[in-house]
Amino acid sequence: MTTITAPTDGAVAPRQHTPVRRPSLLRLTVVELRKLVDTRAGRWLLITIGLVTAVIVILQLIYANDADQTFPNFFTPSLLPVGVLLPVLGILSITSEWSQRTALTTYALVPRRERVVAAKLNAVMLTAVASVLTSLAVAAAGTLVASAIGGAGTWQFDGSLLLNAVILQVTGVLMGAAFGLLLLNPPLAIVGYLLLPTLWGVLGEMVKPLRGPSEWLDTSKTMEPLFSSDAVTGEQWGRMVVSLLVWMVLPLAAGLYRTMRREVS
Repeated sequence: MTTITAPTDGAVAPRQHTPVRRPSLLRLTVVELRKLVDTRAGRWLLITIGLVTAVIVILQLIYANDADQTFPNFFTPSLLPVGVLLPVLGILSITSEWSQRTALTTYALVPRRERVVAAKLNAVMLTAVASVLTSLAVAAAGTLVASAIGGAGTWQFDGSLLLNAVILQVTGVLMGAAFGLLLLNPPLAIVGYLLLPTLWGVLGEMVKPLRGPSEWLDTSKTMEPLFSSDAVTGEQWGRMVVSLLVWMVLPLAAGLYRTMRREVS
């Protein structure tokens, strides 16, 4: 017995799904910038950075000599405390996926983890540049107030100091992000970032055979020329590069390798 199947006129063709475009790196960076202010810790850290900059200028207006109330003198002192806080922001940004247990969702939406890491690094670098612009704005306001109340209020400013400030803050936040990427734990990364370079600096001063290498590996020494208005020499740039290779590039590379291989649960 043979069964004949009659053709059906209303046959439904299989639906073709439109391929979903992956989000661009720019869009991922915008998302990471928004994440910086979505968490309470990140939001208050950004607020603290702004407040610290303003407080330093106010204290100078109150206590500094009139002759010292100049635009460069308002701008430069704010770089150091802000430079201490920015790496913590970099650590929190990098480790947020693991500390808040959102890694499974994030890496399911963006399977290529290196793109997420790149977006986070872009976000913290943009924040570092924004902190320099904030310091400039607050220093300008302090200079205007100083000129109004009898201070020097001079605006003479070397452009190289601005470039040095950007380098200082960007490399600092990247060092923090490198420790966060390597350790993937906020408290451990913060302690490691603050303790290990400091411990190396102390050993470099106490142990005589380490004094020579310390001149090349102690970031508190190699980055110091960036605070000066004098031109940075070639040897000083070389020392900066060597110290950043040890404290920024190597942890970034090792941390990226670990992040690529870590199991998301």
